[in-house]
Amino acid sequence: MSVDFEAPHDGSSSAPRLSASAATRSASRESLEDYTLRFAPRSYRKWTAGVVATSALGGIAYLADFSIGANAGIAYGTTNALLGILVAAVIIFVTGIPLAYYAARYNIDLDLITRGSGFGYYGSVITNVIFATFTFILFALEGSIMAQGLELGLGIPRPIGYAVSTLIVIPLVVYGMKSLSKLQVWTTPFWLVLMVVPLAYLLLSDPSSVSTFFAYTGQDGSGSGVSFASVMLAAGVCLSLIAQIAEQIDYLRFMPPRTGANRRTWWRAVIIAGPGWVVFGALKQAVGLFIAVYLIATLDPAASETANEPVHQFLGVYERMMPGWLAMTLAVILVVISQIKINVTNAYSGSLAWTNAFTRVTRTYPGRLVFIIVNLVIALALMELNMFDFLNTVLGFYANCAIAWIVTVAADIAINKYLLGLSPKQPEFRRGMLYAWNPVGVVSLLLAAGVSIAMFFGTFGPEIAPFSAIFAVAIPVIVTPLMAVLTRGRFYLRRTDDGIDLPMLDAEGNPSGELLRCHVTGLDFERPDMLLSAVPAPDGSPQYISSLALATDKMGRYVLPEQR
Repeated sequence: MSVDFEAPHDGSSSAPRLSASAATRSASRESLEDYTLRFAPRSYRKWTAGVVATSALGGIAYLADFSIGANAGIAYGTTNALLGILVAAVIIFVTGIPLAYYAARYNIDLDLITRGSGFGYYGSVITNVIFATFTFILFALEGSIMAQGLELGLGIPRPIGYAVSTLIVIPLVVYGMKSLSKLQVWTTPFWLVLMVVPLAYLLLSDPSSVSTFFAYTGQDGSGSGVSFASVMLAAGVCLSLIAQIAEQIDYLRFMPPRTGANRRTWWRAVIIAGPGWVVFGALKQAVGLFIAVYLIATLDPAASETANEPVHQFLGVYERMMPGWLAMTLAVILVVISQIKINVTNAYSGSLAWTNAFTRVTRTYPGRLVFIIVNLVIALALMELNMFDFLNTVLGFYANCAIAWIVTVAADIAINKYLLGLSPKQPEFRRGMLYAWNPVGVVSLLLAAGVSIAMFFGTFGPEIAPFSAIFAVAIPVIVTPLMAVLTRGRFYLRRTDDGIDLPMLDAEGNPSGELLRCHVTGLDFERPDMLLSAVPAPDGSPQYISSLALATDKMGRYVLPEQR
C-alpha cells in the first residue's frame, strides 16, 4: 500500500487521503515495514541484548570474506595481505564504535544518524544511495558464491543458480526483524561448526601448512617482502566492507534500553555486534587465504584458478576428512546457509535504504516490499554479468565512497560532537528540525570520495593509486571538523525547540516511551518521533505530528518554520 499524506486545503485536523480503515491497515503493517524512516519504538523492542547481538552477527555469515582474503593473498602474498587485513580491521573497528553506540542508545538506523551528523535532512540521501549500492554489490557477490555451490554440488547452471539465490530470500526478508532474528539465531550454531571444523582439521592433521602459509609470496612471487603499496592495496579491498556497520546497525537499533542493571551486557552486545563484526570478518579473510594457499600448495598451482571460490575451498578440505559424497553435501549446505544468512540482511537493509531515499525525494511512501524487489533485481543483473570475476576492482573502487561516508559520520560524532561541541550531541532526524543540507558532511564526503576515486584510477600517477583508501580515511578526519569550525556549526539545527514540553529522554538517558497522538494519521507514536504541528487544531490548541507523516507531507504545511 502506498501511503501519501497530503495537507487538507481547509486547515482542518482531519486526516485527508488516508481513511480510518487505511490508517488501520497501515498500522497493522508496521511489523512488515519495520519502522522504516523512523526511530524504533520501545514498545517494539522486546528482544534481549543477546538476541539482538546474535541476530546482528548472523548477518556476517557471508563467504565473500574468504574470497577477499584469498584474492589479496594470491595477488600480494601472505604477509602483505595479512597486514592489509589488519590495517583495514583497525580502521573499521575504530570508526564503528561511535556509530554503533548512537544506533543502540537512541534506536535509530545509520540514515537517521547521518542526517544529524553533518549531512542534513536531504543530504543523507546521497549516503543512502551509497549504502544501497553496498547491499546489492554484496548480495550479488554472495549470490554468485551460492550459484557456484549449486553448480558444483547439484549441477544447476549458474544463470539458474543466480535466480534461485535471489528468489529464495524474498519470503524470508518480508517480515523484517521478527523473522530475521529467528533465522539468524537458529542457524548460527550449525554454521559455526561447518566453518570451524575444516580449519581445525588442517592445523591438527598438517602442522606444516602453517609455515607454507606464511612463506607464500603470491601467484607471481611478487610478494616476497613487505611492500607498503601492496599492503595498502589489500587494505583498500578489505575496507570496501566498512559499510557493513550500517547493516549491523539495522539490528542494533532494536537494542533494549540501557539501564543500571543491564549496562555490562548492553555494552558487550553493542561492541561485539557493532564494530566487533570486523574481528570475525578479518579472521574469515585470513582463513580464506590460509585454505587457498593450502590448496595451491598441496594440489597444483593451477588450483589458484578456483582457490578464491569458497565452495572449492571448503570442498577441498572436507574431501580430506570424509567420503566425497558427504564432503560435497556439507560444502553445499555451508554455502547455502551462509548465503541465506547474509543475503536476507542485504535485501532487508537495502530495502530500508532505498525506501528512505525515495520517500524523502518524492514524499511518497510506497512500502518496503517494493524496494526489496528493486534491490534484488539489480543484484541479479550484476550476477548475470559475472561480477565475481571483477571482485577486487569493484570493491576497490566502491571502497572509496563507503570509507568517505562512514569516516565522515564517525568524525562528526567523535570530534564535532564530543571534542568541539559544534554538533548537537543528541541525534536529530526529524524534518523541520534539520536544515535540508549541511555542508560539513556533504563537502567532506564529496571531497574525500572525489580525490580518492581519482587516485584509484591513476589520475595522480600509478605510484599514488595504491593509497587511495588511506586518503579516503584521512580527508574526512581533517575536513569534517574543519568545515564545522568554518561554518561554526550553524547548519546542523534549523530549530532547537520541537514545541513539545515532554522530555525526549527518560531518567536513565533512554528515548522516552511516552505516547502522543499524530493528528494526521490518528496513530500514537512515542515521544522521540513527534513534534509540534505547524497547523493548530480548529479550536486553536496545539496538535502534534509524527516524523513519518512529516516525511510524506507534500505541501510542507505541517513543517514548523525556521527558528530565529
